[in-house]
Amino acid sequence: MEFQEGWILFEDDRLLVINKPSGLSVLEDRTSEFNLWKLLVERGRYFPAHRIDKGTSGVLVLAKSQSVQTALTKAFSGRDISKFYVAQVVDAFPEDGTLIINLPLKPGRKSRYRVAGERADIVRERKLFQLRKESGGGVEAVTRVRLLTREGERSTVLASPITGRTHQLRVHLAWIGHAIVGDHLYGKPAAVDQKNSRLRLHCHRLVIPGIGTFNARVPWT
Repeated sequence: MEFQEGWILFEDDRLLVINKPSGLSVLEDRTSEFNLWKLLVERGRYFPAHRIDKGTSGVLVLAKSQSVQTALTKAFSGRDISKFYVAQVVDAFPEDGTLIINLPLKPGRKSRYRVAGERADIVRERKLFQLRKESGGGVEAVTRVRLLTREGERSTVLASPITGRTHQLRVHLAWIGHAIVGDHLYGKPAAVDQKNSRLRLHCHRLVIPGIGTFNARVPWT
């Protein structure tokens, strides 16, 4: 595998913004000899501003200096940068406008994460999913999500994570009954409506105040 110039969405003296393909890790992992940093070695020196999962595709921002990295990291942690993902999920998602999933997360087993409570304690009150009671040890995790389209036994949704927890969108959608298609970690890969050759999660837009808005076309549409 080689770095493809066609992945580049934007580049200047501060940033490199790419459309990361699904299946490529940002940093080294145990499952592949290829990762984005290894592919970028010949292009220059970069600094991670944020990450997206190996199976997730879409907009990824890389800083070209430590000072820019620091500013971007601060903007991400301060929730100044807006992120918008398109996901294809199982079953019919509600047609009620924008819903809020406010379910704290905590580490689970085998590198998974889980909601810090029981499934039976997840309640929906109008447009809000939340826990009736927590089991403790969780951190705040909030996602906005709304239906875009329905196609048979699947729905396409637009999801915006307000917090930036590991696997947040995948856990939140799975725990409210709408696992992402192709998610073998949180979904049911043996189910017919769950099967897919890739994780159907794509960061299609990222808005950085004062710098710009970056878009990547959804690859399965």
